[in-house]
Amino acid sequence: MGSRSASAQSRSIAFAVVCGAMEGPGFMASLVAGGIAGVSVDLILYPLDTIKTRLQSPQGFNKAGGFRGIYAGVPSAAIGSFPNAAAFFITYEYVKWFLHTDSSSYLMPVKHMLAASAGEVIPFSLVQFPLWESLKALWSWRQDHVVDCWQSAVCGAFAGGFAAVVTTPLDVAKTRIMLAKVGSSTASGNVLSALHGVWRTQGLAGLFAGVFPRTAAISLGGFIFLGAYDQTRSLLLELGRGSP
Repeated sequence: MGSRSASAQSRSIAFAVVCGAMEGPGFMASLVAGGIAGVSVDLILYPLDTIKTRLQSPQGFNKAGGFRGIYAGVPSAAIGSFPNAAAFFITYEYVKWFLHTDSSSYLMPVKHMLAASAGEVIPFSLVQFPLWESLKALWSWRQDHVVDCWQSAVCGAFAGGFAAVVTTPLDVAKTRIMLAKVGSSTASGNVLSALHGVWRTQGLAGLFAGVFPRTAAISLGGFIFLGAYDQTRSLLLELGRGSP
């Protein structure tokens, strides 16, 4: 009985947290805007991601499929991206709100890193989102007013491109692990081992295989994803303020 009571209490607390988040300032707008942004970027950039993955394949680009079927799987990816992106942004905005500090504080980047890691625990987000927020804050300060949506999109493109470059070796390791033959040492999932294997056989060029299409795709993705998010969220908040 004690364990059932504890389990029920845990579910009640989790439900209360979610409900509290949805009642917070602008969180429903973040939920919908995040989903729309996720679908938009997947529909446009899915083929580029397929090309990048094939460039990183140990088989070589042509043997991995070349340009054949680069649109295969787009519909299912777009459908799946709505709830994923919506969940990420509702978590990101909620954690930012929960950890609210003065905007001039030197702890702001830490807050954004914590918010990004709560939404999606990957190194890419830990680089992209604090940089995106910092670039927006700098641009706002320089022009003495909050950035417009297109300016937020430009900041997203720069942040995404930088994060793409510095995390490319990890992306290469992930691709090699996914494509490794069952039973091989790479297939065990050890990232450091995969990185060492690439370095030993292909050197620095191997670690940064596909960096140009990856950077181009993610820069464009950052522009679309974060620009669409900010634009949609602003529109929804404006509609909310205008409704009786």
